[in-house]
Amino acid sequence: MYMTTWCGDCRFAKRWFDAHSIPYEAINIENDEAAAELVMRVNRGKQSVPTIIFPDGSVLVEPGPRELAAKFSL
Repeated sequence: MYMTTWCGDCRFAKRWFDAHSIPYEAINIENDEAAAELVMRVNRGKQSVPTIIFPDGSVLVEPGPRELAAKFSL
C-alpha cells in the first residue's frame, strides 16, 4: 500500500487490513521518491493515496470498505 502519514483514507485502509488479518506493506511516498513516481504513473500524474497494488497486478485507489471486501471476497 502506497500511503502518506497525513492521509485519513490510508489510516482507514491500514486499520481495515489489520482488522481482517490481511498482511500488507505500507510504503510512505513522502520518504520514497521512486514510490511517489510509481504512484503518479499508476494514477495518471496524481499522487492519489492510498494506492494499493496487489500481487496479481490489480490496483485499488482510495478504496472504501466495500471495495476492499469485494477484492478479498469478504
